[in-house]
Amino acid sequence: MSFALDANLPRYASDTSSPFHPRALEFLRECMDGPELVFVPWPVVLAYLRVATHPAVFRQPLSQPEANGNIEALLRRPHVRTLGEADGFWNFYQRASRGVVVRGNLVHDAHLVALLLQHGVAALWTHDRDFHKFDGIRVRDPFAES
Repeated sequence: MSFALDANLPRYASDTSSPFHPRALEFLRECMDGPELVFVPWPVVLAYLRVATHPAVFRQPLSQPEANGNIEALLRRPHVRTLGEADGFWNFYQRASRGVVVRGNLVHDAHLVALLLQHGVAALWTHDRDFHKFDGIRVRDPFAES
């Protein structure tokens, strides 16, 4: 079994002022201990770096080296893989967008769903309920299941 992570999980794990911090940190530690294959799409990495270092998002934003270090620690794990667009991505984006009005923040979500579809990853762990609008992936929320 494998799954992908959304950016809000490492975000909450890094934000000690968030009420979700303890569970997010525990969940990520469980993921890092394996044995399941964990996929981290490149848009998730970049979204995390954007929000974790942003003073309007974090009460105490991380420095660039701290945020980069968190990503490096994640990507060094032997069972963690990154995902990016491959040839034919546009067809998967169109498939992910079918039946959903994709605009604003949903563009990023459709992008992520399309990546998962293209690479055959069926499950996404996230606290973002917007992902339930898309067909073809199983959305799991570690805060609802704890």
